[in-house]
Formats: sequence, C-alpha cells, structure tokens
Amino acid sequence: MQSQDVAPRPAPASGSASDPVVDVEQAEAALVEHYPRLVRLAYLVLPPGLGRNRRVLTAHALTQRALPRGRTATPVIPAQSDGREGDPGYAFVRLQVVRTALEAGLPLRRRAWPKRSQLPPLLPQVWGLRLFPRSGGADELALDQRLSALTGPARAAYVLRGLEKLPDSDVRGLLTAAGVADVDAALDEADSAQAEYGLLDSPEFDPCSLQARPTDLMRRRQHMKAALAAAAAVAVCGALLGMPGDGWGPDGAAAPPYAQNPAAKAALDPALLLKVPAAAWESSARTDFSVWPARGDLTGDSALLRRALAVWARPGETVQVSATPGTPSGGPSGPPQLLYAGTVDNARVVILYDGLRIVRYAEPRDNAKGAALDFARVDGADRAEASAVVLGRADGNVRYLTAPWVTKAADRDLLKPGSDATGLTLTGGTTAPMAGPAQSGPCTSWNVLQLTDASGTRLLTDLGELVPARLTTGRPGSVKDASGAGALRAWAPYACSLGAMRSAGVRSVNTWTYAAQPLPDASGTADWVCTRAETWQGGGERVLAQFHTPGGRYAAVAAKAENVPACGAKDPQVLAGVLWKSGAGTWYLLAAGSRGTSSINASGGIRATANGNLLAAKAKQGAQAELKGTLVDGRAVSGLR
Repeated sequence: MQSQDVAPRPAPASGSASDPVVDVEQAEAALVEHYPRLVRLAYLVLPPGLGRNRRVLTAHALTQRALPRGRTATPVIPAQSDGREGDPGYAFVRLQVVRTALEAGLPLRRRAWPKRSQLPPLLPQVWGLRLFPRSGGADELALDQRLSALTGPARAAYVLRGLEKLPDSDVRGLLTAAGVADVDAALDEADSAQAEYGLLDSPEFDPCSLQARPTDLMRRRQHMKAALAAAAAVAVCGALLGMPGDGWGPDGAAAPPYAQNPAAKAALDPALLLKVPAAAWESSARTDFSVWPARGDLTGDSALLRRALAVWARPGETVQVSATPGTPSGGPSGPPQLLYAGTVDNARVVILYDGLRIVRYAEPRDNAKGAALDFARVDGADRAEASAVVLGRADGNVRYLTAPWVTKAADRDLLKPGSDATGLTLTGGTTAPMAGPAQSGPCTSWNVLQLTDASGTRLLTDLGELVPARLTTGRPGSVKDASGAGALRAWAPYACSLGAMRSAGVRSVNTWTYAAQPLPDASGTADWVCTRAETWQGGGERVLAQFHTPGGRYAAVAAKAENVPACGAKDPQVLAGVLWKSGAGTWYLLAAGSRGTSSINASGGIRATANGNLLAAKAKQGAQAELKGTLVDGRAVSGLR
C-alpha cells in the first residue's frame, strides 16, 4: 500500500460565522437519503489493499459513524445532482466519510494509538460469510487497478470529480477540509489516471449490492469446538435470566424496559389491541388497512401478542430489524390494530397496523429466539395499494395476506403476456405460496400477484418489502391498473427492469410508451418507454428510460435518474438517447422526447439537431453526447443520464 499525503484531523466543533450549522437530525436525514452514494464514495476512497470484504464492511461502518455528536458548522461544498445542491447536512456527512476513509488508509505507527477508522470495524459484522460487490467487466477491473496505484488523496480527488461531479475548486476545498496536506499534488496525480468516470456507477463498486461466499470452513469447524464451552456458560446465564421476576423472560427477545408510563403500558397490552369486525369494510367509507379484520389461528394467543408488542417497543440486540426508506422504527404510541396472528410455514407471524406503518413480527415456530421485525410505511394507502401484505417468504416462494374485499388471487408471469394466470387458493385471506420474482441470475420470469375484487383486477409485484408494489400503465396523470391484454403486452419487455426498484420503499410503478421511432436502414420501429417508481415516503423516486427494438424480448435501459420530476404527474416530459448499431453495421445516436418536444440538440462527441421529438444521427462506437430539448412552450428539458 502506498503512503498517503494526508494529515486527518477531527471535525471542528464550530465553523466560521458564515458556515451553516448542522444538527444531528439534518445530518441523519441526509445520510439516510443518500446512504448508497456515501457508502460507494467510502468504498472507492478506501485502499484496495484492505481486500473487498473488509472494504465493504469498513465503508458501511465509516458511513454509519459520520453523524455529528451535536450541532456543528460546516462549509457547504455543493453536490451537482440528485437534490443535494447546497445541503449542509449532506456536505457534512460527505466530508466525514472522505476524512475517515483517508484515515483508514494510513499505516499504523509505533508508539501511537491507532485511529478507530484504521482498525477492523466492530459493526457491521457478518459471521461465516465473505461479502463483496458483483463483478464487473474488464473496464471496471482496469479502473480498479489504476485507482489502487494512486495515493489516498489522489484517489479521493478522482472519485469526487467523477462520482460527485465536483469542479476542481470544490474538490480542493473538500480535501483541504479533510486534512490533505498537499491538495495540488493529489489533483495532479488524479489527472494521470484515465478519466472514465462513468464506470464509477458500475455494480463493481456498489457495496450495497453484494454477493456472499463462505469463509474457511475447516477453520470454522475447529473454532466451533472451542466455542462450545463458552456457549454452555451463556446458556446457564440465560436460564437464570429467564426465570420469573424482573428479567426479560416474559418479553422474549425484547430489551429491558425504558419507560414506565400509562401510554407505554397500554401499547404493550395485548388485551387492548384493536380488532376490527369481519364485515366492517362493507359499510365503511374507507377501504384501506384500517378496515382489515383480525385473521389467523393465533389471534387469541396473548403470550405471542405480548412478545410481538414488546419487541416492537424494545427490540433486543438479537432481533433482525428492517424498515423501508423513510419509515420510522419506533414503538407504537398507543394500542395498534391487529391484522393477523397465525402460523405461516415454520414461523409464528403477527402483523400490526398503527395508521402509519405495517409492522410484521416473526419468530421460529419451535421457540422465540431469532425473532425478526419489519416495518413498512403505508400512510395514504388506497383500495388498490391496501390489497395485500407479505406474510412470509420461504424457498423462493411468497405467501400473502389479502384484503377482505379480494375475491380471487392468481399468479402471473409478466414475461408471458399470452399465458393464462394460475389461480391461487385463498384460505381466510391467505394465499397459497407462489414463486417470487427472480433474485439473481438471468431474468427468465417475473411472477406477480393478480388480485380481483368488485372494482376490477390489478397486478402487484414483490420488491423485497412488506407491501407489494402496484403496477400501472398510462401517461402520467391518467394511469390505470395493469390489467387486460394490452397492459400485459406493454409490461412484458420491461418486467425485468423492476429488479432495479427493490428495497426502495416503492409504492407503485408505472410504465408508458412516450415515443415510437422509425429506425434507420429500414430496421422497423422502436419504442421508447419510461418506467417510474413512486415511493411511500414521497422521495427517492426512480426513473428509467428504456429502448425496445422490434422483435426483442427485453428492452435496454437507455438512461436512469433518481429524485427527478421527469416522467411523473408533475412533469411528464422525458428525453433520452442511446447508441444503436443497425443490421448494416452502422452506429447511430437515437434520441426521443415525449409529446410536446419541438426540437432536440446533441452536443459533445456527437453534434446534431432535429426538429420534433425524434433525432437520428450517425455516430462512432463509444461516442458520448449531451442532449437538450426544447418544448413547444419554449421550456428547455435535459436528457436523462
């Protein structure tokens, strides 16, 4: 590992009078919103000599420790996109991530205490597995080798230029604030590396999308024998703690109580749980989760319900907790509504609702150890969005609890629009298990849940969260449920792109064809489609512009963006381009805008102009262009990237 010309220093307690003040809440909001980008930044700045597994864990650890301990001041170095412009919270956590990532690459010195970032992270930890990002191609490997040859400050300068798209003046200010002694030398060294900044967005450098492999199995077996004696001692202590008294035994996996007040006690009393009558939805003006009745074979199991409420209020260290983005994970403010309590495969499951969130508690069927707690935000859900909740997943299959107004359930493969749906048995609102969408490998099928009620038929897809996402079609502002032969054909080429929407708190996904373009060399007509995912939190929307050539089974993603109004109800305009090779071997830049685009202009590596919403110009392989469009009302629109 090369030495690094950096002298890290702790974050200042206060800045100049002109610097904005950042509090913990503001920094936390920025960290949560931009967590994948910050972890990618840390991963790229960390020295590759750490190894991919430790780089992944260290990148997550450094990002999670980037919050200030109190109010602090920081110079704002603006971001260039994704709604981060001028956000002092994001500027602060980004500076902390860069500073600690540079510290992590410093060599350990004798007679000096190591910094926390120089040591292996205590958290997060994954036992028995090695984690590393998905492998990229030869270009990504070459870039990783070039970055490993740079010093830490030069690597940081390269990444800030390419990933954050900061000009050199802002890079210089950020590195100076991070404690780099010779910023000019770092910038000059970064210039020596070939500028292939687009590769920094590759899955090769994404520590949030990981692959897992086992560690040394023989060594683990040897260590297991040594651990048995310690486990026996822990078992004795656990038995003593579980005896009657003031211990945590009655609450299962819950941590010790943190409050003793009437409201907290009422929220933990299973006798006070709200249970809606079975026929309440038929006369209610509302059709959402608030009118779901309590179902399942364990709704009268007070011990199970007490454990679920206690773990919700005070999850212990052994509880696996997950929450969709933007969902608070605190305890209930009062007695919640019980939606389900029953046995699902090899687990006991309790599903609760507090008006804002769906909460799922699950524990193994034979004991209360290994409990899991999942949160999903569902405020403002309508009849279609409150149609189903995931009860459990096992062996690649998904089982749902459906709304009381659902009369039929079926399993349908989106990639086969001409095939019939396979009916699913409904027992007390619970579906038979159905195959979930493919999690890895080639996308050869995408199974969705088809539900029918008095208002019609709709499709829902499992994106790895508690509440499946609703699928729709149509121009923004006039979308409708994806049902019927036309909607199924419209979704088929784009179903596999739903994998990019996983674990983002997605509420609904809409797809619509915004342009049809005749291809050069008499190659037929291609469709331009925009796919937009709306979220429950109202932020973090994901937009894909896709290009589908005649006869192709799948579409190609031409551009993507997050946190933009494009392709949505507020701004339905879309502009995107792609390099395409004709059957005659000629390369073209093809671009298309949505209805209302009066002209398109390409600049950069390809210069071309076209009137109307379509552009086709000859190009060279690998050329890059920047697209600008003008609408009929004179407004300018930029191309998605």
